[in-house]
Amino acid sequence: MKIGVIGDFNPEYLSQQATSDALNHSIYTIGAQMEYDWIPTASIPEQLDSIKETYKGFWIAPGIPDSIDGVFQIIRYARENNVPLIGTCGGFQHMILEFAKNKLMLEDTGHEELNPDASNLVISKLACSLVGQQGEVFIKHPSLVSGLYQESTAVEQFRCSYGLNPNFEALIHEAGLKMVGTDAEGRPRIVELTGHPFFIGTLFVPQLSSAQENPHCLVNAFIEQVSNQK
Repeated sequence: MKIGVIGDFNPEYLSQQATSDALNHSIYTIGAQMEYDWIPTASIPEQLDSIKETYKGFWIAPGIPDSIDGVFQIIRYARENNVPLIGTCGGFQHMILEFAKNKLMLEDTGHEELNPDASNLVISKLACSLVGQQGEVFIKHPSLVSGLYQESTAVEQFRCSYGLNPNFEALIHEAGLKMVGTDAEGRPRIVELTGHPFFIGTLFVPQLSSAQENPHCLVNAFIEQVSNQK
């Protein structure tokens, strides 16, 4: 059984190397018969059918992809077909953008860093950069995430300067991509899709908190959910 990590791997990018490490930690701890491959985003449009057949779950990795369209194709496939998917940092941002674009059908959606002239900047610059910061996340109950953490708060590591534009929070939340984790001011830090077995995005980077002796609960849960796929 295989997981596809969607991103253009750079071994010098700490968050991406930590993604591989966190997968290894959880796969070993759970004892899952699982492998994973990094999938270059530019290859996705031509290889989409093969990717769908080969991989039973996807991780939308941190980083700016070579092909955002390729990333969107994987997110939409997973969202519409109950395929387990986790997205972290940049992955969180792209999950929200895909939902706004293909579920809500918003025109000219954009990311302020990548296309600042878009009329609907769903992802915008944070008031304060979170790069290199630790922050407390408040987890809402009931939610799938609250059952995974078994805690009402968690301290997580961030490496992002962009997040969900407050002007679109209510629209996206009410459409089913729920804000289930926030900072102390209520700004979104975790989203999950209502009715989906595992479609979770985090603005923080849980893989940076993973260790061989203590894998992250979200990564463990993702591996377990993929293992349950037929």
